[in-house]
Amino acid sequence: MIPTKFFLTKGAGVHKEYLHSFEVALRSAGIARFNLVSVSSILPPACKRITRDKGLDLLSPGEIVYVVLARNQTNEPNRLISSSIGYALPSGDNAYGYLSEHHGFGLTKEKAGDYSEDLAASMLASTLGIKFNPEDAWDSRRQAFILSKKIVYTSNITQTARGDKNGLWTSAVAAAVFIP
Repeated sequence: MIPTKFFLTKGAGVHKEYLHSFEVALRSAGIARFNLVSVSSILPPACKRITRDKGLDLLSPGEIVYVVLARNQTNEPNRLISSSIGYALPSGDNAYGYLSEHHGFGLTKEKAGDYSEDLAASMLASTLGIKFNPEDAWDSRRQAFILSKKIVYTSNITQTARGDKNGLWTSAVAAAVFIP
């Protein structure tokens, strides 16, 4: 099975139980009713991004669904958590792209998103033979990747959450969901 479509989603949840807070986050992301199977980071050639609503309409409750999933949880009051999925698309319909997941603490939505996007683009760049300095700032590398004309688009979806002030479990999830 090679997916032809994917969508991005995110959610957060709070509950006194660890697992239940994760379930609430999945529900917030719209994907709690599926049997999720985590896969690695390859975005198949010509796999088109669709909206979350269109993607959810194509899936049935109980269906086995392949995802790249980022998840993070804390029960530490006020601790900032993040979960982010970054992706990078190559030029041409015959080349595969990359997805990356990042789970962080203390990172703003922007920083966590930039990190996951950078990670996906850097992995794709290395497979395409694009020379770059990994020590350069992400904005500089992003510009170099796009100028190479081998990477045409990068983006991310990121969920942040602050740990519940009373110490309840707080979860954050972000996912790329594949549609066959």
